[in-house]
Amino acid sequence: MEATTGIIGRENGNRKQFGISGSTLKMIAIITMLIDHTAAVLLDRIIVADGMGNGMLYTINMVMRLIGRLGFPLFCFLLIEGFLHTKNKMKYALRLGAFCFVSEIPFDLAFSGKVFYWDYQNVFFTLLIGFLVLCVMSLIEEKIKFNGTKDKIIKSLLSVLTILLGMFVAFLLKTDYSAVGVFTIVVMYVFRNKKLMEALMGCIVLTLMSLVEITSFFVLLPIKFYNGTKGWNMKYFFYFFYPVHLLILYLISHLIGYGAVILR
Repeated sequence: MEATTGIIGRENGNRKQFGISGSTLKMIAIITMLIDHTAAVLLDRIIVADGMGNGMLYTINMVMRLIGRLGFPLFCFLLIEGFLHTKNKMKYALRLGAFCFVSEIPFDLAFSGKVFYWDYQNVFFTLLIGFLVLCVMSLIEEKIKFNGTKDKIIKSLLSVLTILLGMFVAFLLKTDYSAVGVFTIVVMYVFRNKKLMEALMGCIVLTLMSLVEITSFFVLLPIKFYNGTKGWNMKYFFYFFYPVHLLILYLISHLIGYGAVILR
């Protein structure tokens, strides 16, 4: 996969194609996530502590949260791209699993004000479960050949059971986006051969979960221009950015005197 940056052009025979690289999509996802978490960790605490259920700060908070809705479908899209192109799925899964635990304390502090909070787990758990579901679905696809109607039925049943199990695990662990998050990943994977449709279906699933997710449809614009290239080497940037920015936001809330406010 060719290394590119930002909005770039690349030679394809005699024709020059322009588009957005994977690293650019990742930066958009990270920025929108940061905007969302800044509102959720800082502004929510101020609003809860000072009893401001309306007004300018409340409006700003709502706008920032709506912008933040772009983050999850973009990360799902990038997860599927990673699944399709990684040379080592086991290593990919282990990396996701490692950061599930690295991120949990910063996540708990940021969203609950507690070092350990068992009723809400970070998004890496959702991404990991979704990734493992895709691994099993892919294995089922490879191992069961279409020799007849019976094989098709068996394959379909095993795939459905795998999806339901993944959703149940996410629900049981109370992960961010929970069972719907895993289902979103699966639905997007099913439409992986048509990138715009893939993103559209993911946004539809999320919006059916909650109308607040309706702004997620704006991800269709950058994904429309995605050119399939990798872009900057940002392999570990998001992995470390996620727990670090949550910890920093929580520490800022302490410095301004709102760290003791419990959001959940």
